Amino acid sequence: MLKAIIIDDEENARITLAALLREFVSEVEVVAQCKNVPEGVLAIHKNNPDVVFLDVEMPEYNGFELIDFFKEITFEIVFVTAYTQYAIRAFEVLAIDYLLKPVDIESLNNAVQRVKDKRSKINIMQRLELMQEVYRTGEIHKIALPMSDGLLFMDVNRIVLFEADRAYTDIFLIDGSKLTVSKPLRTFEDILIGRRYIFRPHRSYLVNLNCIKKYQRGDSLLVMDNNKMVSISREKKQEFEALLKELGISFG
Repeated sequence: MLKAIIIDDEENARITLAALLREFVSEVEVVAQCKNVPEGVLAIHKNNPDVVFLDVEMPEYNGFELIDFFKEITFEIVFVTAYTQYAIRAFEVLAIDYLLKPVDIESLNNAVQRVKDKRSKINIMQRLELMQEVYRTGEIHKIALPMSDGLLFMDVNRIVLFEADRAYTDIFLIDGSKLTVSKPLRTFEDILIGRRYIFRPHRSYLVNLNCIKKYQRGDSLLVMDNNKMVSISREKKQEFEALLKELGISFG
């Protein structure tokens, strides 16, 4: 039996989630319901839960600030949120479990199964700190790349370009190395769509505009800092040049 704590400033949300867990998820016991982070911290110390269902937007302290009260996170966290689509991409890229309000039974059961599988304990403090930064600044600075032995957290500014390879993506870094991850290119486009210096010039590429060495306009070709050539599709060329003008970027 998994011990759970619910932290949410909305009483109806706490009652509803507890009822769903009681009725549809027999392997979870709710040992405490708290209306804010300080109450939640006391309940966590008292009950040593396996999982905390945590709201994001709350008075005084938001959900991400829970980590400030602990030297080490020894429990799983599932965020329960009515957050925007942009923030949901941040949850996904940092491999943080979340449920969207109103919570549905299938998603709840899936979240509990992930907790049981212990998948999310890899670098959980780092992931939560990065999510704190996204919440504060509104921009994703690092992404979590799935590797055979866990997750690799990569600063987006270290990436020269992404290249599609069927269901995989090759990621070229500024140090000349290359990583291959088992996610399609569209995943990274969706995640990084809000960043000004990330652009998709062709269906096979996603590039860091700060890592372009040369733009060969007549050939509709980019030469990246690692000397890799990237084509610009006909329908993207006008958008690309307009973006360069907007950003004040020029190439010799």
